[in-house]
Amino acid sequence: MSLLSIQSLDVRHGLLQAVRDVTFDIEQGERVALIGANGAGKTTLLRAIAGGHQPSAGQIRFDGSDVTRAPAHRRVAKGIALVPEGRRLFTAMTVEENLRIAGAYGREGDWTLERVMDTFPMLRARRKARCSTLSGGEQQATAIGRALMTNPRILLLDEVSLGLAPLAVDLVYRSLESLITTGATILLVEQDLKRALRVANKVMCMLDGRIVMTGSSQSLTREQITDAYFGHRKRAG
Repeated sequence: MSLLSIQSLDVRHGLLQAVRDVTFDIEQGERVALIGANGAGKTTLLRAIAGGHQPSAGQIRFDGSDVTRAPAHRRVAKGIALVPEGRRLFTAMTVEENLRIAGAYGREGDWTLERVMDTFPMLRARRKARCSTLSGGEQQATAIGRALMTNPRILLLDEVSLGLAPLAVDLVYRSLESLITTGATILLVEQDLKRALRVANKVMCMLDGRIVMTGSSQSLTREQITDAYFGHRKRAG
């Protein structure tokens, strides 16, 4: 049984259908990169999985349970955590307060405040600082740490490198690579294909709201991924 199973999912923004008949499975321990151009539907799909946007059709099953209509906080309690695009921290609160709030609403597990600090060492000296004073990299580390404090079974990461300086991106991805050694299940939206392939063992490409290509990161060539990204196959057909 798959950890996450999406079946024939449609998601709309009013009259606009952002996600169209999407079906895929993610197994425990898989690390999946979801790639596609801006407007392809990636963020909407992640929000639908996390409970931030209700689908108009289809089904979301997590660990065998139908969570399609479950509110977001119940999905968190089951083990689904989203690191949203733009981070969405409580900026008037400190790093530690952001982390502790998340921990109060999550599952029991191994992720504690100290473990998050060990995973993101740059936060240790900043734990009492308000999030509004953090650098972009520190804010992103806090956002990921906040999700981890819920002890998720699957981590949904939306554009973790967006707007960050290259050095900050390196630090964030170095920490993500340490998560891989723990067997974390990850669904990652990322524009930087090189970084995404370094983390992922599976790739899905989204175009115009649909999944147009799926394969292992080892079996797909960069050219195949790029063609799917820009819809070259679609136009050629």
